Amino acid sequence: MIRLTWVQPEDLVGHELRQAQEEGHDVSAVRSRWLAAGGHLAPARAGASPTPAGPHLRALAEQLLDELHDATHRPAPENKAPWQAVSVRGARARSALMGHSGGKEALRHRLHAAWLGRAAGCLLGKPVEKLPLTAIRSLAKATGNWPLSTWFTEKGLPLELREAHPWNKRSAKTSLAENIDGMPEDDDLNYPLLNLRLLQRHGRDFTTTDVAKLWLDELPAARTFTAERIAYRNLLGGIEPPHTATHHNPFREWIGALIRADVHGWTHPGAPAAAADSAYRDACLSHTANGVYGAMFAAATIAAAAAGTGDVHHCLRTGLTVVPPDSRLSRAIQHGIQLAGTTPDFDRVVDDLHAAYGHHHWVHVIPNAALLSAALTHADGDFTGSITRAVSGGWDTDSNGATAGSIAGLLAGHPDALPDRWTSPLKNRVASSVPGFDGAGFDTLADLTTELAEPADLAGIPELAQERPHP
Repeated sequence: MIRLTWVQPEDLVGHELRQAQEEGHDVSAVRSRWLAAGGHLAPARAGASPTPAGPHLRALAEQLLDELHDATHRPAPENKAPWQAVSVRGARARSALMGHSGGKEALRHRLHAAWLGRAAGCLLGKPVEKLPLTAIRSLAKATGNWPLSTWFTEKGLPLELREAHPWNKRSAKTSLAENIDGMPEDDDLNYPLLNLRLLQRHGRDFTTTDVAKLWLDELPAARTFTAERIAYRNLLGGIEPPHTATHHNPFREWIGALIRADVHGWTHPGAPAAAADSAYRDACLSHTANGVYGAMFAAATIAAAAAGTGDVHHCLRTGLTVVPPDSRLSRAIQHGIQLAGTTPDFDRVVDDLHAAYGHHHWVHVIPNAALLSAALTHADGDFTGSITRAVSGGWDTDSNGATAGSIAGLLAGHPDALPDRWTSPLKNRVASSVPGFDGAGFDTLADLTTELAEPADLAGIPELAQERPHP
């Protein structure tokens, strides 16, 4: 039997039990029935348990997923409607009038740096994705790379340590220092590319259904994971948005929507509320509540950074304005920022965050958003410090590195401001299975993204006013 990750009913039950409990639902009776029947809790780090369930246990899993869906169908208190999180239409018009630094060429430089930064941060985190924090620290320390300051390497690594903590199997061949040859394919880059296509095809007034159709047209199913894979499966089963985000989807508050948010922020420079609105319509295909708020937070933070008018602390505060303040996500982000602002030793910051949020799955948005915000705060805008802190904190290393790199790249303002050791190995080339983008250069992607930011969000730049077409 094929052990397809992230969709097997016998694995989804364990994840759903934990997710429902986090939302405040009492699922103890279902949990007891499942365990008494021989079921297991969710795999700790892998996407599928090692052995298939028998037909009777799988049938029970399907039944319990239906029961859990019915029990959790009523939204949790923090799953607010979009207009409760951000005044979308009015905010879109108002926030487009916020200030920007420089003109179109300055924006293009920022976006070029953001694309490079996203790729570099993602690539840094790829070989240690899924590894526990202790393994990441051990591997880096053994090669003289702690505090983390450059790419991971296998050179000089003791054999016993390599066997005890094996690199991510899919990524080691393309992401260790001695193996890097351009930016390899990764979902953290595929989704920004896909969202460029979304805006090219449907414009900034796209709908969640437009996102769904684009996925079916352009996104290979095997390149989806966690909540995105469930949403994709639901679409193929005839389920339409937004139910694609809730039907048998225990990953609805994981990090997937957040990693899709960059283009929404990049194309709304200085318009954080509008960026959050755009990210919301994308995220609702696969996520709910904090999963959606994570995307909105990232988009608004990135939009603020894309304006080129504030430091990282201003950008993070701006990102928080679109997140319901009583949500678990908002509290976690504020916790990460507070810790980073008062604790000189970043390892101590990470230890405290793991103590507070380590009960979540390593792909859940709450611990990762807290760590991302702490890393950016502690690095105070420095590019290398931002991506290395984000990756050194564990959990979803490549995704956190990618988003940290995007934001820090925008703040750096120009691709030449990024250290050469991070950009040269990328060779201005990204691999992708999204049609039309395989082998694309980051300079070309910056051009495309800059054009998609026009005209509304560049209206605040005086020297661009004459470039806008007359009605």
